[in-house]
Amino acid sequence: MSVLVFAENWDGAFKKSTYEGVAYAAGLAQSVGGNVTAVVIGAVSAETAATLGKYGAAKVLQFDGNDVNHQATATILAQTATAAGSKYVVFNGTWKSKSTAPRLAIKLNAAIATEVVELPSTNSPCVVKKKTFSGKAFAHVELNAEVKIIVLSPNAYGIKENELSAAFEKTSGTGSDKDASLQHVEYQKTSGKINLTEAELVVSAGRGMKGPENWGMIEQLAEALGAATACSKPVADIGWRPHHEHVGQTGIAVAPNLYIAIGISGAIQHLAGISSSKKIVVINTDPEAPFFKAADYGIVGDALQIVPKLTEAIKKLKG
Repeated sequence: MSVLVFAENWDGAFKKSTYEGVAYAAGLAQSVGGNVTAVVIGAVSAETAATLGKYGAAKVLQFDGNDVNHQATATILAQTATAAGSKYVVFNGTWKSKSTAPRLAIKLNAAIATEVVELPSTNSPCVVKKKTFSGKAFAHVELNAEVKIIVLSPNAYGIKENELSAAFEKTSGTGSDKDASLQHVEYQKTSGKINLTEAELVVSAGRGMKGPENWGMIEQLAEALGAATACSKPVADIGWRPHHEHVGQTGIAVAPNLYIAIGISGAIQHLAGISSSKKIVVINTDPEAPFFKAADYGIVGDALQIVPKLTEAIKKLKG
């Protein structure tokens, strides 16, 4: 049985989330008795495609086109899954996957589970563990359809090596979908910064910074740590920071190994978006701030005084 996995690429390169998806698919294939076929859309070299074999892909299919068109991507995956007789399709937890997976489920009349954190506990029936209520609880969901689609929760399964020699096959299909009602009009991307959804370290700040003129120290701390920067919703709403840095239930959900919250009170909507963080450090002047209840470590004090000292200490520690 072939387990299909959508292997996203960014300008011809793969990121951690792609490798995590392939590693999960490899674990799934091992439990159901099959192998992994990775589907790549867009220009990727044979050498880059071969890196997917390190995480368990036995075969890599590369299609022409652009995976920004989610309807066309779903068409390619549906055709490939049908041709290969795949009963499982795996996606990583990025925005592309979360938009494409439901479209594929409709095309294949498949069962779908999102925010999955583990391999199925049983395969007959297929039961998966997933996050629910914005990460505040877990549910065990049974997938009864013939084809099952699994969308991972970011940074939940991790990267596991299962080295194989991946066969590379380039095709000419583009997945054009004449019935698609949505068209790609414009595509903008940020560059030069660590992607929030990929980041293992995140430094986030809120209105406790007192103004955008003080944000330089947040960026300096992030640079010293090699972290991504983020902010609370009010900060984005009043224009101190761009909206693509807004973390929370109505913004971007993150799952880093370390989340540092500076001058953020910890409203429930914000906590919902960062609850999957492995470790949480809070810096706030208010000892009664709700965020301290969710924190692993806390510092009560003025962020404008603490952050520069923390940055200096980290730089000294790194030599």
